[in-house]
Amino acid sequence: MTAQVTVGLDGSDESLAATRWAAGEAVLREVPLRLVHVEEWPSTPEAPLPDSGQLDARAEALLESEADRARREHPGLNVLVDRVRGRAAEELTAAANEADLMVLGSRGLGGVLGFVIGSVSLAVAGAAQRPVVLVRAKDEEAVAHGGIVAGVDIHHPCEPLLAFSFTEAARRRLPLHFLHVWKPPTSYGGYVAFADHGGRETLESHALGGLDDLLAPWRRRYPGVDVGARLAMGSSAYEIAVASRDAELVVVGRRTHRLPGVSLGHVAHAVIHHSPAPVAVVPLV
Repeated sequence: MTAQVTVGLDGSDESLAATRWAAGEAVLREVPLRLVHVEEWPSTPEAPLPDSGQLDARAEALLESEADRARREHPGLNVLVDRVRGRAAEELTAAANEADLMVLGSRGLGGVLGFVIGSVSLAVAGAAQRPVVLVRAKDEEAVAHGGIVAGVDIHHPCEPLLAFSFTEAARRRLPLHFLHVWKPPTSYGGYVAFADHGGRETLESHALGGLDDLLAPWRRRYPGVDVGARLAMGSSAYEIAVASRDAELVVVGRRTHRLPGVSLGHVAHAVIHHSPAPVAVVPLV
Protein backbone atom coordinates (compact mmCIF):
# COMPACT_ATOMS: atom_id res chain seq x y z
CA MET A 1 0.00 0.00 0.00
CA THR A 2 1.18 3.50 -0.90
CA ALA A 3 0.47 6.55 1.26
CA GLN A 4 -1.72 8.47 -1.18
CA VAL A 5 -5.30 9.40 -2.01
CA THR A 6 -6.40 8.07 -5.41
CA VAL A 7 -9.32 9.33 -7.47
CA GLY A 8 -10.93 7.95 -10.62
CA LEU A 9 -11.29 10.71 -13.20
CA ASP A 10 -13.32 10.61 -16.42
CA GLY A 11 -14.46 14.20 -16.99
CA SER A 12 -18.04 13.92 -15.71
CA ASP A 13 -19.32 16.41 -13.14
CA GLU A 14 -19.31 13.67 -10.52
CA SER A 15 -15.70 12.68 -11.12
CA LEU A 16 -14.63 16.34 -11.09
CA ALA A 17 -16.38 16.80 -7.74
CA ALA A 18 -14.65 13.65 -6.51
CA THR A 19 -11.29 15.03 -7.64
CA ARG A 20 -11.80 18.27 -5.72
CA TRP A 21 -12.84 16.35 -2.60
CA ALA A 22 -9.89 13.98 -2.93
CA ALA A 23 -7.44 16.89 -3.27
CA GLY A 24 -8.63 18.35 0.01
CA GLU A 25 -8.37 14.96 1.67
CA ALA A 26 -4.82 14.48 0.39
CA VAL A 27 -3.86 17.84 1.90
CA LEU A 28 -5.36 16.85 5.26
CA ARG A 29 -3.49 13.54 5.20
CA GLU A 30 -0.28 15.17 3.88
CA VAL A 31 0.05 12.56 1.12
CA PRO A 32 0.18 12.76 -2.70
CA LEU A 33 -2.96 12.85 -4.83
CA ARG A 34 -3.10 10.33 -7.69
CA LEU A 35 -5.45 10.94 -10.62
CA VAL A 36 -6.33 7.75 -12.51
CA HIS A 37 -8.07 7.66 -15.87
CA VAL A 38 -9.22 4.26 -17.14
CA GLU A 39 -9.64 3.65 -20.83
CA GLU A 40 -12.25 0.91 -20.95
CA TRP A 41 -10.88 -1.95 -23.01
CA PRO A 42 -11.93 -3.89 -24.91
CA SER A 43 -14.70 -1.74 -26.35
CA THR A 44 -18.24 -3.08 -26.86
CA PRO A 45 -20.95 -2.28 -29.41
CA GLU A 46 -22.75 -0.39 -26.65
CA ALA A 47 -19.65 1.67 -25.82
CA PRO A 48 -17.39 1.82 -28.89
CA LEU A 49 -14.10 3.62 -28.55
CA PRO A 50 -13.45 6.69 -30.70
CA ASP A 51 -10.26 7.15 -32.65
CA SER A 52 -7.36 6.20 -30.36
CA GLY A 53 -5.47 9.39 -31.12
CA GLN A 54 -8.47 11.52 -30.23
CA LEU A 55 -9.02 9.51 -27.06
CA ASP A 56 -5.40 9.89 -26.00
CA ALA A 57 -5.47 13.65 -26.55
CA ARG A 58 -8.69 14.10 -24.55
CA ALA A 59 -7.50 11.94 -21.69
CA GLU A 60 -4.17 13.76 -21.48
CA ALA A 61 -5.90 17.15 -21.55
CA LEU A 62 -8.31 16.09 -18.82
CA LEU A 63 -5.58 14.79 -16.53
CA GLU A 64 -3.36 17.80 -17.11
CA SER A 65 -6.21 20.25 -16.52
CA GLU A 66 -7.32 18.66 -13.24
CA ALA A 67 -3.76 18.19 -12.01
CA ASP A 68 -3.09 21.89 -12.65
CA ARG A 69 -6.29 22.85 -10.86
CA ALA A 70 -5.37 20.77 -7.80
CA ARG A 71 -1.89 22.31 -7.65
CA ARG A 72 -3.30 25.85 -7.95
CA GLU A 73 -5.89 25.31 -5.24
CA HIS A 74 -3.48 23.45 -2.96
CA PRO A 75 0.07 24.81 -3.41
CA GLY A 76 2.65 22.23 -2.49
CA LEU A 77 0.37 19.25 -3.13
CA ASN A 78 2.15 16.47 -4.98
CA VAL A 79 -0.16 15.41 -7.83
CA LEU A 80 0.47 12.25 -9.83
CA VAL A 81 -1.37 11.25 -13.03
CA ASP A 82 -1.86 7.80 -14.43
CA ARG A 83 -3.61 6.34 -17.48
CA VAL A 84 -4.47 2.66 -17.60
CA ARG A 85 -6.33 0.45 -20.06
CA GLY A 86 -8.66 -2.36 -19.06
CA ARG A 87 -11.92 -3.03 -17.27
CA ALA A 88 -12.67 0.09 -15.22
CA ALA A 89 -13.97 -1.70 -12.13
CA GLU A 90 -11.01 -4.07 -12.03
CA GLU A 91 -8.41 -1.38 -12.63
CA LEU A 92 -9.88 1.02 -10.08
CA THR A 93 -10.24 -1.73 -7.49
CA ALA A 94 -6.57 -2.57 -7.96
CA ALA A 95 -5.71 1.12 -7.61
CA ALA A 96 -7.85 1.34 -4.46
CA ASN A 97 -6.02 -1.56 -2.87
CA GLU A 98 -2.72 0.27 -3.36
CA ALA A 99 -3.87 3.52 -1.71
CA ASP A 100 -4.90 4.82 1.68
CA LEU A 101 -8.19 5.95 0.18
CA MET A 102 -10.03 5.74 -3.14
CA VAL A 103 -12.46 8.49 -4.17
CA LEU A 104 -15.02 8.11 -6.97
CA GLY A 105 -18.03 9.93 -8.38
CA SER A 106 -21.30 8.32 -7.35
CA ARG A 107 -23.67 9.13 -10.23
CA GLY A 108 -23.76 9.76 -13.96
CA LEU A 109 -22.27 8.41 -17.15
CA GLY A 110 -18.64 8.80 -18.04
CA GLY A 111 -19.17 9.42 -21.75
CA VAL A 112 -16.48 8.67 -24.32
CA LEU A 113 -13.67 9.40 -21.92
CA GLY A 114 -14.51 7.03 -19.16
CA PHE A 115 -16.78 4.57 -17.52
CA VAL A 116 -20.28 4.26 -16.11
CA ILE A 117 -19.74 5.87 -12.74
CA GLY A 118 -22.72 4.35 -10.98
CA SER A 119 -22.02 0.68 -11.70
CA VAL A 120 -18.25 1.01 -11.54
CA SER A 121 -18.26 2.95 -8.27
CA LEU A 122 -20.56 0.42 -6.62
CA ALA A 123 -18.39 -2.43 -7.86
CA VAL A 124 -15.21 -0.84 -6.50
CA ALA A 125 -16.82 0.04 -3.16
CA GLY A 126 -18.02 -3.54 -2.87
CA ALA A 127 -14.68 -5.17 -3.65
CA ALA A 128 -11.85 -2.88 -2.48
CA GLN A 129 -9.82 -3.84 0.56
CA ARG A 130 -9.42 -0.18 1.55
CA PRO A 131 -12.01 2.54 2.25
CA VAL A 132 -13.75 4.06 -0.76
CA VAL A 133 -15.49 7.45 -0.70
CA LEU A 134 -18.27 8.12 -3.21
CA VAL A 135 -18.92 11.80 -4.00
CA ARG A 136 -21.86 13.42 -5.74
CA ALA A 137 -21.75 16.61 -7.77
CA LYS A 138 -23.78 19.36 -6.09
CA ASP A 139 -24.00 23.11 -5.81
CA GLU A 140 -21.34 24.71 -3.66
CA GLU A 141 -24.08 26.56 -1.76
CA ALA A 142 -25.59 23.22 -0.76
CA VAL A 143 -22.52 22.06 1.19
CA ALA A 144 -23.59 20.93 4.66
CA HIS A 145 -21.84 21.73 7.91
CA GLY A 146 -23.23 19.08 10.22
CA GLY A 147 -20.15 17.01 10.94
CA ILE A 148 -19.61 13.30 10.29
CA VAL A 149 -22.35 10.68 10.64
CA ALA A 150 -21.37 7.03 11.11
CA GLY A 151 -23.75 4.09 11.21
CA VAL A 152 -22.69 1.35 13.62
CA ASP A 153 -23.97 -2.10 14.52
CA ILE A 154 -23.09 -2.86 18.14
CA HIS A 155 -23.67 -6.57 17.54
CA HIS A 156 -20.83 -7.01 15.02
CA PRO A 157 -17.13 -6.04 15.02
CA CYS A 158 -16.59 -2.62 13.46
CA GLU A 159 -13.12 -1.49 14.56
CA PRO A 160 -12.05 -0.34 11.07
CA LEU A 161 -15.15 1.87 10.83
CA LEU A 162 -14.51 3.38 14.27
CA ALA A 163 -10.86 4.04 13.44
CA PHE A 164 -11.74 5.69 10.12
CA SER A 165 -14.53 7.81 11.64
CA PHE A 166 -12.52 9.11 14.60
CA THR A 167 -9.46 9.81 12.46
CA GLU A 168 -11.48 11.76 9.88
CA ALA A 169 -13.24 13.76 12.59
CA ALA A 170 -9.90 14.63 14.20
CA ARG A 171 -8.36 15.64 10.85
CA ARG A 172 -11.30 17.80 9.87
CA ARG A 173 -12.04 19.08 13.38
CA LEU A 174 -15.67 18.09 12.96
CA PRO A 175 -18.19 16.69 15.42
CA LEU A 176 -18.78 12.97 15.07
CA HIS A 177 -22.26 11.45 15.40
CA PHE A 178 -22.76 7.70 15.75
CA LEU A 179 -26.12 6.13 14.99
CA HIS A 180 -27.25 2.62 15.94
CA VAL A 181 -30.59 1.49 14.53
CA TRP A 182 -32.50 -1.40 16.07
CA LYS A 183 -35.77 -3.23 15.51
CA PRO A 184 -38.17 -4.79 18.05
CA PRO A 185 -38.12 -8.59 18.22
CA THR A 186 -40.35 -10.15 15.58
CA SER A 187 -41.80 -12.48 18.24
CA TYR A 188 -43.83 -9.55 19.60
CA GLY A 189 -45.76 -9.32 16.35
CA GLY A 190 -45.72 -5.54 16.22
CA TYR A 191 -44.46 -2.38 17.84
CA VAL A 192 -47.61 -1.65 19.89
CA ALA A 193 -47.53 -4.99 21.68
CA PHE A 194 -43.80 -4.62 22.20
CA ALA A 195 -44.19 -1.15 23.74
CA ASP A 196 -47.12 -2.25 25.94
CA HIS A 197 -44.90 -4.86 27.56
CA GLY A 198 -42.18 -2.28 28.32
CA GLY A 199 -39.81 -4.00 25.95
CA ARG A 200 -38.73 -0.86 24.17
CA GLU A 201 -37.29 0.80 27.26
CA THR A 202 -35.42 -2.35 28.23
CA LEU A 203 -33.85 -2.90 24.81
CA GLU A 204 -33.06 0.79 24.33
CA SER A 205 -31.26 0.89 27.67
CA HIS A 206 -29.28 -2.22 26.78
CA ALA A 207 -28.40 -0.92 23.30
CA LEU A 208 -27.35 2.50 24.60
CA GLY A 209 -25.10 0.84 27.16
CA GLY A 210 -23.55 -1.30 24.44
CA LEU A 211 -23.01 1.75 22.23
CA ASP A 212 -21.34 3.67 25.06
CA ASP A 213 -19.09 0.69 25.83
CA LEU A 214 -18.14 0.42 22.16
CA LEU A 215 -17.16 4.08 21.91
CA ALA A 216 -15.51 4.52 25.31
CA PRO A 217 -11.93 3.47 24.37
CA TRP A 218 -12.07 5.58 21.21
CA ARG A 219 -13.26 8.61 23.13
CA ARG A 220 -10.25 8.25 25.40
CA ARG A 221 -7.95 7.87 22.41
CA TYR A 222 -9.37 10.98 20.70
CA PRO A 223 -10.22 13.37 23.56
CA GLY A 224 -10.39 16.35 21.22
CA VAL A 225 -13.20 14.90 19.10
CA ASP A 226 -16.74 16.00 19.93
CA VAL A 227 -18.62 12.67 19.90
CA GLY A 228 -22.35 12.08 20.07
CA ALA A 229 -24.31 8.83 19.95
CA ARG A 230 -27.98 8.07 19.57
CA LEU A 231 -30.37 5.22 18.92
CA ALA A 232 -33.17 4.97 16.40
CA MET A 233 -35.75 2.27 15.84
CA GLY A 234 -36.68 1.19 12.35
CA SER A 235 -34.78 0.90 9.08
CA SER A 236 -31.02 1.42 9.22
CA ALA A 237 -30.88 2.56 5.60
CA TYR A 238 -33.65 5.11 6.10
CA GLU A 239 -32.36 6.52 9.39
CA ILE A 240 -28.78 6.93 8.14
CA ALA A 241 -29.98 8.49 4.89
CA VAL A 242 -32.07 11.02 6.85
CA ALA A 243 -29.12 11.82 9.12
CA SER A 244 -26.91 12.33 6.05
CA ARG A 245 -28.89 15.39 4.92
CA ASP A 246 -26.96 17.66 7.27
CA ALA A 247 -23.63 15.79 7.21
CA GLU A 248 -20.33 16.61 5.53
CA LEU A 249 -19.40 12.93 5.41
CA VAL A 250 -21.27 9.68 6.05
CA VAL A 251 -19.48 6.48 7.06
CA VAL A 252 -20.92 3.00 6.61
CA GLY A 253 -19.37 -0.44 6.93
CA ARG A 254 -19.21 -3.31 4.48
CA ARG A 255 -18.84 -6.92 5.55
CA THR A 256 -16.01 -8.53 3.63
CA HIS A 257 -17.47 -12.05 3.83
CA ARG A 258 -20.70 -11.93 1.87
CA LEU A 259 -22.65 -14.35 -0.29
CA PRO A 260 -21.29 -15.01 -3.80
CA GLY A 261 -22.35 -12.24 -6.16
CA VAL A 262 -23.27 -9.88 -3.30
CA SER A 263 -20.74 -7.09 -2.78
CA LEU A 264 -22.59 -4.37 -0.88
CA GLY A 265 -25.20 -4.83 1.80
CA HIS A 266 -28.60 -3.21 1.34
CA VAL A 267 -27.86 -0.52 3.95
CA ALA A 268 -24.65 0.68 2.30
CA HIS A 269 -26.27 0.45 -1.12
CA ALA A 270 -29.28 2.54 -0.07
CA VAL A 271 -27.21 5.17 1.73
CA ILE A 272 -24.94 5.60 -1.30
CA HIS A 273 -27.94 6.27 -3.51
CA HIS A 274 -29.81 8.59 -1.17
CA SER A 275 -27.17 10.51 0.76
CA PRO A 276 -26.40 13.99 -0.61
CA ALA A 277 -23.11 13.92 1.32
CA PRO A 278 -20.00 11.94 0.37
CA VAL A 279 -20.25 8.36 1.63
CA ALA A 280 -17.23 6.43 2.89
CA VAL A 281 -17.59 2.64 2.61
CA VAL A 282 -15.20 0.95 5.04
CA PRO A 283 -14.43 -2.80 4.72
CA LEU A 284 -15.03 -4.67 7.99
CA VAL A 285 -14.07 -8.13 9.21
